[in-house]
Amino acid sequence: MRIPVLSMFMASPLDGLKEHIEKVQEGSFVFQQAFECFISKNCTSFEEFRKEVRTIEQEADSIKRRIRSGLPKGTMLPVDKFQLFRYLREQDKIIDSFENSLDWISYRSEQGIPDEIEKDLILLVDAVIDPVEELGQMIIEAQKYFKYFSSKHRNRVKKIITIVRDQEYLADRQEDALKRKIFHMSQDPVGIFHHIKLVELIGGIADHTENACDMMRAMIAR
Repeated sequence: MRIPVLSMFMASPLDGLKEHIEKVQEGSFVFQQAFECFISKNCTSFEEFRKEVRTIEQEADSIKRRIRSGLPKGTMLPVDKFQLFRYLREQDKIIDSFENSLDWISYRSEQGIPDEIEKDLILLVDAVIDPVEELGQMIIEAQKYFKYFSSKHRNRVKKIITIVRDQEYLADRQEDALKRKIFHMSQDPVGIFHHIKLVELIGGIADHTENACDMMRAMIAR
């Protein structure tokens, strides 16, 4: 009896990517809570949120290691293994950026954000989280594509990639405008440096999301 070709594949590695992005999205929710707590100036739970993000990051790392070690030599995959790993690396850097941003905030004892940039920072956080939310649906559509190899599902993946690129572009513009604003604030040099670096760390979340989409586009390329 012939064995169907699809049965020769191991469980789809994209199942692991889906589990990983769900953990990243869990981290994004806690990251937002931590940031809102920080800017409130009277929140006492920031450190708890920061530790929770660290725990989620460690859980995401565990999933990442399981994906990398769970592909025995010679396993047939519907995607290039190295492209898969590069995608996973960028997706994992998103949760790393959540942790790094909160760690950077914790380095200064002063709590809160100057009133002049508070609203802009909130908008930037929202702008970088939006593309992260799109990745979950992109992976779902990619799973369907690699199962059926239909143009319909491939086009859905490409559409989400385009949405993420547009969102990343807007986040970049907000990041640039905010950095210019910080440089023109009446503030001590250490404060300016701290806020500029924080903005760059937050902006990096959208960069890694776009990089992940670039790798997904390479994986679905014909």
